[in-house]
Amino acid sequence: MDRNRKWVPGLGAVLLMLLSHTTSALEVPLDPKVLEGLPQPPTITLQSPKDYIFDPRENIVIHCEAKGKPHPSFSWTRNGSHFDVEKDSKVLMKPGSGTLVIDISGEKAEAYEGTYQCTAHNEHGTAVSNSIVIRQSRSPLWSKERHEAIVVQMGVSLVLQCRPPAGLPPPVIFWMDNNFQRLPLDKRVSQALNGDLYFSNVLPEDSRPDYICYARFPHTQTIQQKQPISVTVVNNSPEGERRPGFMAPLGITSTKMVLRGETLELECIAEGLPTPEISWVKDGGELPSSRMSFSNFKKTLKVTDVTEADAGDYHCTATNNRGTTTHIIGVAVKAAPFWVSAPRNLILAPNETGILTCRVNGEPKPKISWFVNGISLENAPKDLSRKVDDDTIILSNVQSGSSAVYQCNASNEFGYLMANAFVNVLAESPRVLTPSNRVYQVITNNPALLDCASFGSPIPIITWFKDSQTSIKNNDPYVIHENGTLEINVAQPLNSGKYTCIATNNLGIKENHVYLEVKEPTRILKQPEYRVVQRGMSAMFECKVKHDPSLLPTMTWLKDSGEMPDDERFVVDVDSLTIKDVTDRDEGTYTCVMNTTLDQDSASAMLTVVEATPTPAIVYEEPDPPTDLELTDQNERSVQLTWIPGDEHNSPTQKFVIQYEDLLHEPGVWINLTEVSGTGTTAQLDLSPYVYYSFRVLAVNQVGYSQPSQPSSQYRTNPAAPDENPSNVQGEGTEPGNLVISWTPLAGFQSNGPGLEYRVQWKQKDVDEDWSSKTVANVSQFVVSGTPTYALYEVMVQALNDYGSGPTPEVVIGYSGEDLPLSAPESVQIMVHNSTLAEVHWEPVPSHSVRGQLKGYKVFYQRERGLHEAEGETTLPEQVLTFSGNRSEGRLPGLEPYSVYNISIRVLNSKGEGPPSPSKKFETPEGVPGPPTFLNVVDYSLDALTLEFGPPKNNNGRLAGYTLKYQPVNTTSELGPVKVMTILANETTVTLSNLNGSMLYKFYLSAKTIKGSGPSITEEAFTIMDTTRTQPPVETGKGPTEPPHPTSPITQSPPPPFRKVPHVGPVFGTVNTSVTEDGAAISWEYFGHHKNLYVEYMIENSKEAWQKELVNGSHWHTIKGLKPGTSYKVRVVARDPADPTVHSTDEVSVAVPAVPSRQVDIATQGWFIGLMCAIALLILVLLIVCFIKRNKGGKYPVKEKEDAHQDPEIQPMKEDDGTFGEYSDTEDHKPLKGSRTPSNGTVRRDESDDSLVDYGEGGDGQFNEDGSFIGQYSGKKEKDTHEGNESSEAPSPVNAMNSFV
Repeated sequence: MDRNRKWVPGLGAVLLMLLSHTTSALEVPLDPKVLEGLPQPPTITLQSPKDYIFDPRENIVIHCEAKGKPHPSFSWTRNGSHFDVEKDSKVLMKPGSGTLVIDISGEKAEAYEGTYQCTAHNEHGTAVSNSIVIRQSRSPLWSKERHEAIVVQMGVSLVLQCRPPAGLPPPVIFWMDNNFQRLPLDKRVSQALNGDLYFSNVLPEDSRPDYICYARFPHTQTIQQKQPISVTVVNNSPEGERRPGFMAPLGITSTKMVLRGETLELECIAEGLPTPEISWVKDGGELPSSRMSFSNFKKTLKVTDVTEADAGDYHCTATNNRGTTTHIIGVAVKAAPFWVSAPRNLILAPNETGILTCRVNGEPKPKISWFVNGISLENAPKDLSRKVDDDTIILSNVQSGSSAVYQCNASNEFGYLMANAFVNVLAESPRVLTPSNRVYQVITNNPALLDCASFGSPIPIITWFKDSQTSIKNNDPYVIHENGTLEINVAQPLNSGKYTCIATNNLGIKENHVYLEVKEPTRILKQPEYRVVQRGMSAMFECKVKHDPSLLPTMTWLKDSGEMPDDERFVVDVDSLTIKDVTDRDEGTYTCVMNTTLDQDSASAMLTVVEATPTPAIVYEEPDPPTDLELTDQNERSVQLTWIPGDEHNSPTQKFVIQYEDLLHEPGVWINLTEVSGTGTTAQLDLSPYVYYSFRVLAVNQVGYSQPSQPSSQYRTNPAAPDENPSNVQGEGTEPGNLVISWTPLAGFQSNGPGLEYRVQWKQKDVDEDWSSKTVANVSQFVVSGTPTYALYEVMVQALNDYGSGPTPEVVIGYSGEDLPLSAPESVQIMVHNSTLAEVHWEPVPSHSVRGQLKGYKVFYQRERGLHEAEGETTLPEQVLTFSGNRSEGRLPGLEPYSVYNISIRVLNSKGEGPPSPSKKFETPEGVPGPPTFLNVVDYSLDALTLEFGPPKNNNGRLAGYTLKYQPVNTTSELGPVKVMTILANETTVTLSNLNGSMLYKFYLSAKTIKGSGPSITEEAFTIMDTTRTQPPVETGKGPTEPPHPTSPITQSPPPPFRKVPHVGPVFGTVNTSVTEDGAAISWEYFGHHKNLYVEYMIENSKEAWQKELVNGSHWHTIKGLKPGTSYKVRVVARDPADPTVHSTDEVSVAVPAVPSRQVDIATQGWFIGLMCAIALLILVLLIVCFIKRNKGGKYPVKEKEDAHQDPEIQPMKEDDGTFGEYSDTEDHKPLKGSRTPSNGTVRRDESDDSLVDYGEGGDGQFNEDGSFIGQYSGKKEKDTHEGNESSEAPSPVNAMNSFV
């Protein structure tokens, strides 16, 4: 068999197979990653066009890109000779590329014109580019010429020639006037293809002096203009009407040659009067309407993409009311070479045969030349395996190392074609290019195509298997295509599964797996229904859909086949459309479209809007039961249940409850299986083997449950082997020599069939022996006897029934039974850190002697006696500390100082304790003692107190004595200086003398050993009151608060009882009261030692609670804030938190006298007299002002000032006396009688703030409703320099008066 392969760049490989001298192509797309590892001859991927016209203002860029493996190198020829790029500093070749960049700035661009060709080479061959002709764009100037003015009779024809300079490329022609306005063109005046301006007949309005032809050169973006042409149309001998005649082309016939694929442009311009109409026809056929167009008012016919069929005679006819004229244009179609079949790249295996074909066509017939690696075959080395037959090269029995690039050149007089095609000789094992594990999804009853794109050399043979077992043959329902694709004409659910394609050649084999999923089609179960809705009401369309649960659906609603209106009244839900507040515009057809990624379904309904009528009351009820239960997608372990919902009765369905009945095991018992949202109509149900199922559905809304639906058809699942094994498998010994294997049995559904049993397996870990096995039933544990003590075992429990065994069970590690440890810890050492902490160390026991799981070590220790006690006098209970894990040390806290302890250690496992270690004793050193047991004051006097105390309960060593500290506490609870006294160890009382009388003292007593003092206890007591002293008053709210230091005894654990010596005799003595203006004063005698003293009071005969004020450390107090004319009951109370007894004085009655009314005569008050005087003075001043205004002959100053100036604040004052300038008088300035004026003639602001000068008529001053003035004051702000006055205030009314008199 001969095989031939082709590789299309960008698409991959194409294989050509030669069978009995017949070729057939098979295209195989290649992954780029596959190509990276393969050797490859060069392939040109980018090159410049054959004809390259460059702009001399820009660099020349000649593209040449190629790929290959290894990457090719590049070289160039110019005009057939080697072009040395490196020798020309103006030429740069881009790195890794053959693209040339030629910098022509400052150079003559013509020097680089020529024909260039690029060559790409690597060790596997050479590819060449097209011959690229480089030419400079040109925009020559118009030749200078003078045009004679044209005078023409009205009605005759006229041609204005343009004749632009020849440019490269040709320019674009247009006619304009001096104002750069385009000249209007119509069917009478038109511009020909060559740029000339034709007049079929001239009219007077054609007269103008500025017919200018412009040429725009597109590459250089320059515009050249012809000298203006003047045309004058005269009417002294007008031309009459005449039949048409052709101005272009001339004569009766003409010819036109066009190349295949280009655009044919035919032009007919006629003259005549009136202006002729142009029409076109073609001999022997119709004009190609799809490729044909008219322009220039039908004077030009364009045919694009010309073919050979467009050749022939074209008739253009000019017609007016005087006659008809026809011109025939003979069109000949020639063709530059074009491809019929271009040569394609070949990938051949050694000893294979391949064919390169270069089929071209053209008119005239092109000549074909072959090259290999850029050298013509005539000049290339001879190759016996190569045979050339015109447009075909046959390569027979190719060998490794014979890779090359072949070039085919086809040319005729109109152009050439050149193509590269490489022949790559490779030996490659198969590769499957289709991604592995790809999943294909199709809808039932649709075709399925499974790809198996492969690559290899030789071509791999493709075979298919289903589920890795069944070989697929090329027959119904399967079709295997030549490219390896497997097609299933009509896919069914049973076609779902795993498919394997295998690619094989003589160098190897490769397989790939893909998966096919055949999905259930999408169906609309409940279609929207026709609705008649009153205007203003709501309309709802339901659209309940059944679809494959694995596909994601998308619901879309349309109105009249278009998009829904963008209106918030349209509410789209999962399976419904609701239109609120319906209007007449909402009428129409509504369509629900359900799309999935694979298919869709749709349904429509009409909405009709009618007039509104009274709305009946809405009734809410339970939903109707679902109907039409259907079982689909029936599998061994699952089934899909579908139903149609019933009427919701105005309450939306919230959910559906699916129940099943097991007719085999529990007939008549319905069990909830699952729930589905109220919008669903399908459920995928997972099933168990060996069950006879029957299903029913209940709907639930806000009102309640519907009646159950009718049961579905029965669905039986076949028995099967168990899917799972028992859980919670454990192996644990309960006694020495046994192993108890336990598990949680399977439930009834988990058995999957009859005859459920358990296979129990065990073996000792890390021992070379077989598994022991025992099958049991109806139990949850099994006991293995005769096991070694605490040995490691591997345990498995597997479920089995009459249909097989469950999955391979997991191995669980367990232990056989434990026994008590054999050994005791050795080398016990004790390290005493201090009087309460010791550290014990031991040697751990050997692991084999533990005979179980090591839990830790127990340390047993016991205080035998104190070091100062006799043997066995105060033995305490034994204490135990457990140290978990494999420990060898531990700490013993909380030891009692100055004691003897006994200690032993045992090892501990799950079974119990081992034997004890030998007993060992240790001693703790002395520590600080505990607090004294009590501290009481037993004797009181004016300047002395006697204290009695008890020794500590725990001396914790040899008692060295006591330390007593005491300090006075004043009435504000401030502590005085501390005094310290040392007491011998054998004393229990002490008397303190030289104390202050009636003073509270605080005492601190602690015992001590050689290690230091222990905690102290405290007490407080008063000396007897010195009656000659008086206590300072303590105001309410200012009395002493709780002492800043604790007054309760300091206790240790266990706390000793706190004892106080009860007071002998009464606590309170005489109580006296008196009434002052500030309140009621009370004094008392106090002999107690209580912490808190209160004065309490309340209104007599009142049910209110006692009000109290704290008066600690005081013997008298004033109660303030009492109501005048009210009687109060008052008492003094002593309380102590440690003493429940409350001591109180007798209640004393205090009457607060009423306050006499103090009415003040306002007329005698000084502030009132001053106010009245000020008001009188103000009235007097106003009267004087009015008097002066009426009798004085001068201007009213304020009015004149306002008339002259709008802003009263900017007027200057006189420099000499500070008065207003226009108020000066020739008479003397006498002060007002009785007024007081400073020597400088001004009054300061603090003497008068008002300026009454501005109170005149016509001013802006105003009065509020209450008579207060709200106008603006004005006056001199500057400092008076003449008088030396330092005041900057405005002049006072007194100054103003001085200026008037």
